[in-house]
Amino acid sequence: MAKTAAYWQKGDSLDYTNKTDQTIPAGTVLVFGKRMGVAGTEIPAGETGSIHVTGVFEIPKKSGVALVMGDPVTFTDENGIDKASSDPMGYAVRDAAAQDAAVLVKLPG
Repeated sequence: MAKTAAYWQKGDSLDYTNKTDQTIPAGTVLVFGKRMGVAGTEIPAGETGSIHVTGVFEIPKKSGVALVMGDPVTFTDENGIDKASSDPMGYAVRDAAAQDAAVLVKLPG
């Protein structure tokens, strides 16, 4: 018997449940598994809101790291965007000098 699927949503944004005791502000970069997304709205503690998982976002980056367009990137709360050696979460869409505070990143979904 063939496995079938039912369309659920386009997937540019996904439902995300805030499992913390603090409100997540809109624009917060969130890591889930080996992916990242950006809170599309404020998500109160214990509530479900939307996170963008596709698109281009300006995100703070690790100090001293230079990136060129196409570099695979990863994200941590402590460093921001950094070059990815494995499991990239997105890629740089514009060059960023080591002294730049942020970089434009494409989230692939």
